[in-house]
Amino acid sequence: MTEERPRLSAQELIERLEPSLSSARRVRAVAALLAGLAGVAFVAALWWTEPGPLPSRTHLAFALFFVICLAWTGYGGWLLTRRVPLFATDRVIAAWIGLAASVATTTVVAAVAVQRGTGPGPVLAVGGVFVAAALVLAVRAHARRAALLRRLRELTGGDTGGEKG
Repeated sequence: MTEERPRLSAQELIERLEPSLSSARRVRAVAALLAGLAGVAFVAALWWTEPGPLPSRTHLAFALFFVICLAWTGYGGWLLTRRVPLFATDRVIAAWIGLAASVATTTVVAAVAVQRGTGPGPVLAVGGVFVAAALVLAVRAHARRAALLRRLRELTGGDTGGEKG
């Protein structure tokens, strides 16, 4: 006797293939979460234990680094809670966090260099390399996500279950 099972849609089949994060993505998520938490703790401890009043640009720099670390903490926590295929959304988010962090850090450090009178040239050169690398990663992440969503549309006949490409 053969037991008939209901046929699964392509979307249901895809969801069953990858019901949770792969071990490599889980390791990356834990690394982002721990690095973010460590950064938050380190920056907060350094900021709060300064012996005297700080200049406003130093407060701005501490706040910037604190927010960047919080972003990585939030990203790692969000990624660990995902139980559905992400279609490279995680890569896009990480790329945008990296791009925003590199642009903001380069801007703040260049402003400090100008205030000190040392000139922003070297800062902009090094920061430009980081911004360019982050931009390349963001473009690649968006391209990978678009390719996965195109493939999903091919497999599901156009219905992506609410996913937008």
